[in-house]
Amino acid sequence: LRLAESGGGFVQPGRSLRLLCAASGATFAFQAIGWFRHAPGTEREGVSCISSTIATNYADSVKGRFTISRDNAKNTVYLQMNRLKPEDTAVYYCAADLRNSGCQRWPRQSSFSSWGQGTQVTVSS
Repeated sequence: LRLAESGGGFVQPGRSLRLLCAASGATFAFQAIGWFRHAPGTEREGVSCISSTIATNYADSVKGRFTISRDNAKNTVYLQMNRLKPEDTAVYYCAADLRNSGCQRWPRQSSFSSWGQGTQVTVSS
């Protein structure tokens, strides 16, 4: 399974972006997919996760602002980010839990693999 992120960019606070995580591989639909982010000077952290049954998890810092979804027919997971804040600035990555269809091990990063190359999100006025 290979994953590739896209959709990042430069936006002003309060605006929105939609990130995409495109997958190649026959097992995509059966795996949990997580979004993570890494800001300079901080540890990489979990942002959100979606299971094969569309159950979702969110970090407290993004609850109510971010929405994760998936379209298995398109082999794509989306992260809709609304009301963006400067502290959301980071490189965003998606990754798959190859052993589980649920998000029970998120946000433990060691449980996720097939990391994409990341997409930069910058929120600034």
